[in-house]
Amino acid sequence: MLDVLTIGRVGVDIYPLQIATPLAEVETFGKFLGGSPTNVAVAAARYGLRAGVVTRTGADAFGEYVHRALRDFGVDDSQVRPVAGLPTPVTFCEIFPPDHFPIWFYRTPTAPDLQIHPDELDLDAITTARIFWLTGTGLCQRPSRDAHAAALAARAGRAHTVLDLDYRPMFWPDPAAATAAYADALPHVTVAVGNLDEVAVAVGSRDPEHAARLLLDRGPRLAVVKLGPDGVLAATAEQTVRVPPVPVEVVNGLGAGDAFGGALCLGLLRGWPLERTLRFANAAGAIVASRLACSSAMPDEAETEALAARAQPAPATEGDR
Repeated sequence: MLDVLTIGRVGVDIYPLQIATPLAEVETFGKFLGGSPTNVAVAAARYGLRAGVVTRTGADAFGEYVHRALRDFGVDDSQVRPVAGLPTPVTFCEIFPPDHFPIWFYRTPTAPDLQIHPDELDLDAITTARIFWLTGTGLCQRPSRDAHAAALAARAGRAHTVLDLDYRPMFWPDPAAATAAYADALPHVTVAVGNLDEVAVAVGSRDPEHAARLLLDRGPRLAVVKLGPDGVLAATAEQTVRVPPVPVEVVNGLGAGDAFGGALCLGLLRGWPLERTLRFANAAGAIVASRLACSSAMPDEAETEALAARAQPAPATEGDR
């Protein structure tokens, strides 16, 4: 039984090693394992969790690299298979800290990880995983959408079934198509995670507290709304918690959300109070934002705890009251 099993996007990130340089002028690049749910599995494995991925690659050299990288990170790759006739996707970006990171996905008109069929799923593994993590990108095309629906049916609302909204407009014909897909999936998950843009597409509100309540009304028991420079807000039926960000010097913000996701998994499995989980996840995201890569930048538990502790507000003294 796995602690964390993710399904969906995988690829190879080709990131410039020259910061603040237009892509057309970059001469040196680094190659890294990529794809949001895959990065979440890597982040979870860094905390000692048993993590695996359900995905597809091309039958090519980059597909071989994906397998090797997953094994090196301690992530189970037994449910990663090749799809004939499609290349393993690659992704390029530009890096202009602190907040401008244009990204280009080479995965059209389709990608291997969107060709997962329902009858290919190991439903026993999906059902018994302590956390099953899926993303909105996996809902953007069939047969992947049908596979995700079959997986959610098998989970039958079991905790913890997590939907990372992961809205990427280039993968959808229009926002309304994504909204409809989210509406179908949300009643079957127990946790929903998204930033302000993503929750606006999902439920039509950019107000964090209102959006969180709308997400809860659709079925999840926990709604997490990432607020960028304003931190994160999370809500259940009983409580709403908001925590500030952890300040760092940003190098590349593209992997911070996936680091947050892996840390969220640890907090859920440990049964931590919501505030502690959010502070830990914020620290993990901050660490990765301060580094170039995504997957290979994921911190371990000791490093994340150390930063979370340093960022924790000091208790008020008598003179402060």
